[in-house]
Amino acid sequence: MKVLLLLALVAAAAAWPNFGFQSDAGGESDAQKQHDVNFLLHKIYGNIRDSDLKAKADSFDPAADLSHYSDGGEAVQKLVRDLKDDRLLQQRHWFSLFNPRQRHEALMLFDVLIHCKDWNTFVSNAAYFRQHMNEGEFVYALYVAVIHSPLTEHVVLPPLYEVTPHLFTNSEVIESAYRAKQTQKPGKFKSSFTGTKKNPEQRVAYFGEDIGMNTHHVTWHMEFPFWWDDKYSHHLDRKGENFFWVHHQLTVRFDAERLSNYLDPVEELSWDKPIVQGFAPHTTYKYGGQFPSRPDNVDFEDVDGVARIRDLLIIESRIRDAIAHGYIVDKAGNHIDIMNERGIDVLGDVIESSLYSPNVQYYGALHNTAHIVLGRQSDPHGKYALPPGVLEHFETATRDPSFFRLHKYMDNIFKEHKDSLPPYTVEELTFAGVSVDSVAIEGELETYFEDFEYNLINAVDDTEQIADVDISTYVPRLNHKDFKIKVDISNNKGEEVLATVRIFAWPHLDNNGIKFTFDEGRWNAIELDKFWVKLPGGTHHIERKCSESAVTVPDVPSFATLFEKTKEALGGADSGLKDFESATGIPNRFLIPKGNEQGLEFDLVVAVTDGAADAAVDGLHENTEFNHYGSHGKYPDNRPHGYPLDRRVPDERVFEDLPNFGHIQVKVFNHGEHIHH
Repeated sequence: MKVLLLLALVAAAAAWPNFGFQSDAGGESDAQKQHDVNFLLHKIYGNIRDSDLKAKADSFDPAADLSHYSDGGEAVQKLVRDLKDDRLLQQRHWFSLFNPRQRHEALMLFDVLIHCKDWNTFVSNAAYFRQHMNEGEFVYALYVAVIHSPLTEHVVLPPLYEVTPHLFTNSEVIESAYRAKQTQKPGKFKSSFTGTKKNPEQRVAYFGEDIGMNTHHVTWHMEFPFWWDDKYSHHLDRKGENFFWVHHQLTVRFDAERLSNYLDPVEELSWDKPIVQGFAPHTTYKYGGQFPSRPDNVDFEDVDGVARIRDLLIIESRIRDAIAHGYIVDKAGNHIDIMNERGIDVLGDVIESSLYSPNVQYYGALHNTAHIVLGRQSDPHGKYALPPGVLEHFETATRDPSFFRLHKYMDNIFKEHKDSLPPYTVEELTFAGVSVDSVAIEGELETYFEDFEYNLINAVDDTEQIADVDISTYVPRLNHKDFKIKVDISNNKGEEVLATVRIFAWPHLDNNGIKFTFDEGRWNAIELDKFWVKLPGGTHHIERKCSESAVTVPDVPSFATLFEKTKEALGGADSGLKDFESATGIPNRFLIPKGNEQGLEFDLVVAVTDGAADAAVDGLHENTEFNHYGSHGKYPDNRPHGYPLDRRVPDERVFEDLPNFGHIQVKVFNHGEHIHH
């Protein structure tokens, strides 16, 4: 099955076969599939620009031969019927996954694609429905199908910011792109972050508005969708816990960025208090007008047809009640015990809520409903017929500072549960015979900004008759200089052991210069890496490069690179795209927070735990090449996310005296360097 990246996961994936030389039962090579997907997602608002695909789209009859579908053609007959009855959303209209009817239509297409038995059926359906369905619905369905279908195991999806640039790019830049197209003059336009120096939130806009961070967020939600039903193909292991962890990491990471910029941590959102920070997105839908703005200090109002604020308060109190009782009540009235390490998984399913929730009638869908309610506060009663707000798209949600306030609120509910579990004992934490002798960093921990360019050709309307001109934008993005983490570990057990090395860092001081207690610090810990290693007896010097981190992925190749590499692969060369088959991790450039001129102090900790007890699959230490894992198959680490820092620590001496735990202070610098391209 496809190996995909998930934030902070490491796995034993065998070395992958060479892209460009395999075929499925229909004989299509991966290079051909990559070529087809490139063209299916290029210029989605116009005609397909590949003559073979266009011919397929024009001549294909999806329901002609139902033997090509593993569900007997059930899904395709439904979709064709709705298309013939003119029930589908028109083209050239906005799409939001949080709109139930639009989501239903996108999932009807996903249902067709996931049940295609061979590539020809898959690609013919995709080409056909691209011409007949709403563009946003089509892009969403195709992305999720490519991520989850076994037919597309080695296909690299193009970056969403080049497929639908409107959702990632400021309106002013989009307007410049249109002018460049009209005058047929190439242009490279500077993008800047929203807001002005008068708004302190602008200091951290580089984080929430980063196109890589936005891509990470939307890709994660495609990998682990809240609407997922196991009948599609497989079970998503620990999905609820993954939901908690990926958003917990975004939340603590955002706070570290705020400290880097002399701002207090995020205050949690409260339904009965005003939303202090307003937001002007400066982004426009391709079709549907501007994204709504929200002024400062807006009081929450009920949203017609979605939820009353009172309902959200009731749902929240039911969830907190379950945490206090230590059990969730399922639909049949049975108790599900959550006072254990798997409780967080059930709670994640309940809070999001996904179809895995044991009782959605009672516990509701706090997270998903809150996104819509918050997104609609500009027009809660639909008086002005405004399109959805930024919070109603995973692509744009992190742009709004209130996203992080909403997730701090969710995170604190999760914390309440985690803090109700008994702390780990010395016996549970000790890895007998194994000690961490020293931890050091090679190279200064230093960040800088550099311009990143991406293509805007898909933002503008065009026809085959008029030649393309080069239109792009460049935007400053955070990056860091290379560094290594060096750990000396001794194994005095007298036999070889498998060890899990877990590396975290948290800010040493709060914004008032007061030191975090160990218990406060460990909850704010950013996961930097996790990997497995075999340790024969004796002392071992282990070096880990920042580029090897299991929590990160490289930036996705641009459309231009994908076209070029695919052409080479079709000619028989190795495409070199294997490292990009997965995009569900934070961008590698974002591994460490920005820091500041004085050097922002962090506590860096290394916990070496018993790999034999931790490992859920075999051979983890052999996977040196690309330590990542996603939504297919068994999750490799038996321990809860964040282990061993995931439970409260009433007495920090427990950790400070542990031989298999290393703890140093480091500083992260940013000297205002900005590399222009």
